[in-house]
Amino acid sequence: MASSLGYSQEKLSKKERKAQETEAKTTRYYIEGEKYLVLGELDKAYFYLQKSLEFSPEEPAIHYKIAEVLLRGNKPEKALPYAETAANLDIENKYYALMVAEIYTNLKQPLKAAEILDRLTADGEHNQQYNLDLASIYLSAGEFDKALVVLDRAEEYYGVMEPVTTQKQRIYLRKNNLEKAIEEGERLIEAKSGNPDYVLNLVEILYNNNRSDQALDLVKGELAKFPNQPELHMAAYTLQKEKGQLEASEKSIITAFSNPDLDPQVESKAYESLINEMQTSERDSLLNTLEVLMLQNHPNDASVFAAIGKRRMKEGKKEEGIGHFKASLQIDPKNAELLEQVITNSFGENADFAEVEKFTIMGVDEFPERPEFWFYDGVIKNAMKKDSSAIISLEKSMEINAGKNIGLDQASYGALGNAYYNLGEKDKAFENFDMAIKLNPNDEQVLNNYAYFLSLEKRDLDKAKSMSEKVVKRFPNNGTFLDTHAWVLFQSGDYEGAKKYMDLALEHEAEPSGVMLEHYGDILYHLGKKSEAISYWKKAENSPEASDKLPQKIKEGKYHE
Repeated sequence: MASSLGYSQEKLSKKERKAQETEAKTTRYYIEGEKYLVLGELDKAYFYLQKSLEFSPEEPAIHYKIAEVLLRGNKPEKALPYAETAANLDIENKYYALMVAEIYTNLKQPLKAAEILDRLTADGEHNQQYNLDLASIYLSAGEFDKALVVLDRAEEYYGVMEPVTTQKQRIYLRKNNLEKAIEEGERLIEAKSGNPDYVLNLVEILYNNNRSDQALDLVKGELAKFPNQPELHMAAYTLQKEKGQLEASEKSIITAFSNPDLDPQVESKAYESLINEMQTSERDSLLNTLEVLMLQNHPNDASVFAAIGKRRMKEGKKEEGIGHFKASLQIDPKNAELLEQVITNSFGENADFAEVEKFTIMGVDEFPERPEFWFYDGVIKNAMKKDSSAIISLEKSMEINAGKNIGLDQASYGALGNAYYNLGEKDKAFENFDMAIKLNPNDEQVLNNYAYFLSLEKRDLDKAKSMSEKVVKRFPNNGTFLDTHAWVLFQSGDYEGAKKYMDLALEHEAEPSGVMLEHYGDILYHLGKKSEAISYWKKAENSPEASDKLPQKIKEGKYHE
């Protein structure tokens, strides 16, 4: 049975068997090469494809694949002969030709690449999609006339279209042929009737070439045909305003803002531009009208609230301005400028720290790479007695800042000193204060806090006195700084000096804090004025800032540390 099967197959000649073996080896090595190319193992891919080429040196696909491997390995010079061989072996295969063009581009030989693309696109309808690439190459090489030929060819194939028209306009403008550039814009407007973007592009060309009258005529003509185009009403506003046609320009901008289709960001920019103009009753009246229209048509747009907030801030209505900024951030928190304004304008007396913290958290969430937001978050947490969290944020600020902004590092050291002191880590607190003063020896807040904390610890009182004295010399009317200096003198045993500065502190404070009143009582007690001391202790009695020793002082009529 076996022998009968053998006789049923036609015997192959030796030459045919060798050809089959060659083809099999070629295919096997080629498949291995492709596999390693897909896996990104370029050396192995190159090895197997070269083995495949040994058996079939006239196969264009193998040359093409070797060129691809070399290109992937960033070796365009070595890839070029393989790609050219593939293209010459199969002149009908556009992908081989495109690879040669790509390699010439990589080798900074754009005109060589252009020759190939020109051949591909010149023969009828085939490969016309490469005309724009070819035009870009000619433009880059400064071959403007050749680029125009190619763009005309693309236009014949695709019809009038924006990318082609835009490129042609750029060429004509570079050749100082304004009339042809305008003509191209007019052709596009006519072909794509009713599209305001194409009108605005031509308006910009006319305006930039001192043809404002022609630009305005163009806008008016388009609005006569298509009146419901707010972008063109805005263009009319700008052109009319420049020509001094103020009544007409005001009418145009109100018409534009009345249309809910106008981009709210365009409205906001125009509104902000008006804010920065000289204040007049006419300007304010127009702003009022535009503000109503913006809120009516875009009640939930962040840019609208931001613009209105900027107006309020410019008018000195800080609270209203910050309120609008907050409304903007609730809609779109990705606005670092507004976040910083909200945070920095919310510190001070009677600040709602919990409210400010919402925005410092927003800052670190939205801009975690910005050290200033971590700093603000640390400061506000310190003010809220969340000192462990404050330290995390402040140290994160310094880590990101990495010494780039010395002022920020200095302020962070000062805030860390406060936080560590509150946590009872006094040595760390004083180390951070020392670092802050090293970076800025004149920071009054750090000098004041450092001196006060040293006085509470009865530690380095000469140093504390030197620092607090420096501050009160610069700020002789600041009650807080005067109180600190008075307390440093008290802890040093200079009760007369302490009274002198505490008198000044109370004189400059409309509503003295409980701490100041209690301190004054302590000073009076040590000067032998017991009844006056008790009187001031009683004034501080209901203050949350008073010490836990105050009830005992009042009850026993004597000083307790």
